[in-house]
Amino acid sequence: MRTGRGAAVGPRRAASFGLLAAWLAILPTGGQAAELLMFEQKACPFCEAFNREIAPDYPESAAGRAAPLRHVDIWQSRTGGVESLDPAVFTPTFVLVENGREIGRLMGYPGRRYFYQEIEPLIARLGKPPATP
Repeated sequence: MRTGRGAAVGPRRAASFGLLAAWLAILPTGGQAAELLMFEQKACPFCEAFNREIAPDYPESAAGRAAPLRHVDIWQSRTGGVESLDPAVFTPTFVLVENGREIGRLMGYPGRRYFYQEIEPLIARLGKPPATP
């Protein structure tokens, strides 16, 4: 094994890099385990209001840092690619997902004044085990 620039990598180090690459490949995009799905459709006035009033600043909010927003056209997918999710029916519907599991949902847009009051209790559940019936 050579040392310095252009050094060959030993089998142990190569295996370690391979394991690291495989582990990184299974992490959710951006290293985020949680996301807020927004099911929307064209010509939905409440979707348009949310996109105008909340969406521009959402990424910088505490909720946005904990669960980035992902827009989903309800006509393209009612589950946002999350197999275990109950399909969205109304727009807008906001579904908080963590590691492929629904944490909670908010159907409708309550307006700028109440949106964060409604979504923050859902965000507070992140990282906690699911409730048992």
